[in-house]
Amino acid sequence: MKKLLSFFLLIGSFNLLSHEFNPAHLIINQSDNNQTSYDATWMYPVKNIGKRADVIFPDICTLIGSDPFVQGKYIIEKISLECNESIKGRFIEIVNLSVLTDALVTINFQEDTFEGLVNVQRNKIEIPLVEQYYPTAYLYLGVGHLFDGLDHILFIFGLLFCISGLVNIIKTITAFTVAHSITLGLSVYDIIYLPQGTVEALIALTIVYLALEINDGDKQLKTPWLMAFSFGLLHGLGFAGALSDIGIANDQMLLSLLFFNIGIELAQIALIPIPLILIYIASKINFQNYLQVVASFCIGGMGFYWFIDRVIGIIL
Repeated sequence: MKKLLSFFLLIGSFNLLSHEFNPAHLIINQSDNNQTSYDATWMYPVKNIGKRADVIFPDICTLIGSDPFVQGKYIIEKISLECNESIKGRFIEIVNLSVLTDALVTINFQEDTFEGLVNVQRNKIEIPLVEQYYPTAYLYLGVGHLFDGLDHILFIFGLLFCISGLVNIIKTITAFTVAHSITLGLSVYDIIYLPQGTVEALIALTIVYLALEINDGDKQLKTPWLMAFSFGLLHGLGFAGALSDIGIANDQMLLSLLFFNIGIELAQIALIPIPLILIYIASKINFQNYLQVVASFCIGGMGFYWFIDRVIGIIL
């Protein structure tokens, strides 16, 4: 009870939001009847900070646009392109992207598909003349999703504060990975579904639960891998929600899903040493108990804030 009261007191001091992962998406489909005609769909997140980004198409194309409209989390604009020749070998530029928003570019030609990722540092992309075999852009999206998702990061950190021993760490992280991979795949293929708002609120609750476990006197969980697997199923639905919003606009859904998941795992592996190093240093200077308290309050406070914020979002 004291822990929960402490979290209530911390809510006022934590005005933090987990960054919502909503990359922009440009989809260009080549016409079946005319190889120099294309239909484009430009999807840009509504909640993006700053000016809306615009697409600069190759200068060999004449554009016919329609009025943008809002659909879900995105502002959508439909554009018809009539070009003098194929756009292969040409450049597409996206201007006014924000630091927090990347743009996935998907071009479906009659014979192949090209995909690339554009960001504020590299806002121009060349459409290759040769066929692209692997949807590697989804790997970078997976990395970006985990790095942008502070709630997922804090959950991983919370897990590592609750366990010790190399074998336990490997088993727990593996269980979490397997679990979120299962629900990520099932959700993307529309086999299972939960409202995204509900999923995000429950994810926040898993963070609060871990924070309570961190500060528990009996730190060593008997079956940490089982808890990680159970909560991982829920986090997989969160990953899937982000991927479903932008959609997989190519005919390589399985490969795109695989690369997205690999990106998540690479980011996860990169983050794991951070809390382990902190725990190791704290143990050497007899500061481990204090570190546990600080971690518990910080992680729990933010988790509780997100839970309240997301529940209010569902109600309203």
